[in-house]
Amino acid sequence: MYLRTPAFFATALLLAAAARADHMEELVVTASHDTRTIDIADEVIASPDVAQLLRKAPGADVNSNGPITGIAQYRGMYGSRIATTLDGMELASAGPNAMDPPLSYTVGGQLESLLVYRGIAPVSVAQESIGGAVVAQTFHGEFAAPGESVLTGRTMGGLQSVNNAFHLEGSLFAASDSQRLKLAAMTEQGDDADFPGGKIIPSEYERQRYDLGYGLRSGNHSLQLDYGFNDTGNAGTPALPMDIELIEGRLYRAQYQFEGKAGLQINAHLFGSDLDHTMTNFHLRTAPAAPRWRRNTAAAENRGFKLDVVSTDADGAWNLGVDGFREDHDSDIDNPNNPMFFVINFNSAKREVLGLFLERTHNFGDDLRAEVGLRYNRVETDAGEVNGTPAMMMPPAMALRDAFNNADRQQSDDNVDLVAKTWFDLSDSSSLYLGAAHKTRSPAYQERYLWLPLEATGGLADGRLYTGNIDLDPEVSRQLELGLDYSGSRLTVSPRLFYSNIKDYIQGTPSESASAIMFVRMMNNMNGTANADPLQFNNVDAELYGFDMDWAWQLSDHWSLSGLVNYVRGERDDNSGDNLYRIAPPSATLRLHYRSAAWSAQIEGVGYTEQDNVSATNSELESDSYELVNLLLNWHANQQLQLSVGVDNVFDERYEPHLGGYNRAQNPDVALRERLPSTGLNAFARVRYQF
Repeated sequence: MYLRTPAFFATALLLAAAARADHMEELVVTASHDTRTIDIADEVIASPDVAQLLRKAPGADVNSNGPITGIAQYRGMYGSRIATTLDGMELASAGPNAMDPPLSYTVGGQLESLLVYRGIAPVSVAQESIGGAVVAQTFHGEFAAPGESVLTGRTMGGLQSVNNAFHLEGSLFAASDSQRLKLAAMTEQGDDADFPGGKIIPSEYERQRYDLGYGLRSGNHSLQLDYGFNDTGNAGTPALPMDIELIEGRLYRAQYQFEGKAGLQINAHLFGSDLDHTMTNFHLRTAPAAPRWRRNTAAAENRGFKLDVVSTDADGAWNLGVDGFREDHDSDIDNPNNPMFFVINFNSAKREVLGLFLERTHNFGDDLRAEVGLRYNRVETDAGEVNGTPAMMMPPAMALRDAFNNADRQQSDDNVDLVAKTWFDLSDSSSLYLGAAHKTRSPAYQERYLWLPLEATGGLADGRLYTGNIDLDPEVSRQLELGLDYSGSRLTVSPRLFYSNIKDYIQGTPSESASAIMFVRMMNNMNGTANADPLQFNNVDAELYGFDMDWAWQLSDHWSLSGLVNYVRGERDDNSGDNLYRIAPPSATLRLHYRSAAWSAQIEGVGYTEQDNVSATNSELESDSYELVNLLLNWHANQQLQLSVGVDNVFDERYEPHLGGYNRAQNPDVALRERLPSTGLNAFARVRYQF
């Protein structure tokens, strides 16, 4: 990795000095063979976006379209290819451009853990996990000891300088030995953020969250009921053509568990969410001319269940289950200045998955462990008829509307996933890992049912106009992994090589629809714009391969080093010779950590190389390398009070992350369609008190 700035030189000097002075490991990401769990108790981030924590896990990164719209990326796959659950709930975004991705409904202060399944996810974890799986778990409080009643709580407040932001939340827990109650509330707000050279406009945000939970246990039975209300107000998304005006989400779930004798466990889960979303291109950013004002009002209803039975025996465990998830989307576009203008973007676009899975983990003696899994998914999609003012006035749009409405929009797929993984112990401290899988994913509703050339593309943020393809085939990925896990008295290291060949990868390719092309060109002439000819979601072949590793070296009782290395390459596996879009560049992270009974301190160096393997189809720009230094100091005054202070981007470097998208809003400091800069030097503080 070529290092351009003094940041890494300063980091290296500090690391070397500390290593000579003393030799404690503080792995922020605690590891098992096949998962990485980010320990929220020890991790502090200034960002309101919980997705940013993913950067602490090997192979993971974040596509950032705004301050609270981080979309998970893992080994080059992102969006709906990565299964994300919140306390067991699946959630499909209300926004057709994923302004409210699943992790945006998670509150950092309530988060107990963020688990990333490394590489191939078990079939029992998620219905569609072609790109991996992420599991967020929030804290519900503990049951009291027999015969006791307790009242506990915790509050957290934070400030950061780069956008004059604040965060304040509190939780209250009341419990007996058989019941527990949780009440929680959060509010946060930030202004437009600074970068070296100006401000990122618009990047302000405001959000509130309220939660109520109740738990009951009796003997071997337990029941957990939860309700959450998310209220997001004005929030900028400068990499997208519109900004958030509101996101209101009502999330609810019921979970039952039975712990029987002889290793029997039964889990039943019901969940749902009702999400409302409004976005505009005029209320936060500089508004276009009145005829081009646009407001998109969207809604999503999500319903799901999961029932599984786990039977544990002397050699391993069986897991048999059935699960289902249904999402229903509506999206309407209007112009407040023109009551006659409308576009029915998506009309009751439905997607329903019903799955059945069987999984076995087995120990073949002391040295060999294996996991095999089989899953069958029935995926059905449908959408209602569409219309819009353009289709009533412009022949190309009329042709697109009529073709869509006359098509057989009801589609179904029968998908099968297979997983086989094995671990062989080479010694007491090292093991060899081998994994193989056949994973599938059916198209998202945008990919099938986007009828008019628009940017409603699930957050791709490439600035291109797309239409869907009702006849898309499911993606089929054949995956291989090879790894080594070593854990000695001082050194822990876990490298992985991976390869995925994806048949029928869903990718935008130049549209062959004369009506779609003519419509975009006519709109360019009418509005004075210069949009490129549209793309259409189509099936191509692709491959992703690379290497990632996390490691930790315990230098002494107080000092440790740890780090990450990530490399992924994504290519079209056809005659195009093109690269896949928005693939994270190679990166490395190095941390030096000190901890005593009351204090801990950390210096972190983060470096990304340039990314010149970009997608010509998506008009993707290359990006430069950059290096950052971050500092963090924690003081545990006692068991109740913790104070954290830190500085991100200590040297106030200007840099444009490859996954940060392009500027889509008028800004005197950043030109249109240029790569968006990230924030400059950011001093932050957090205080946490629990009783």
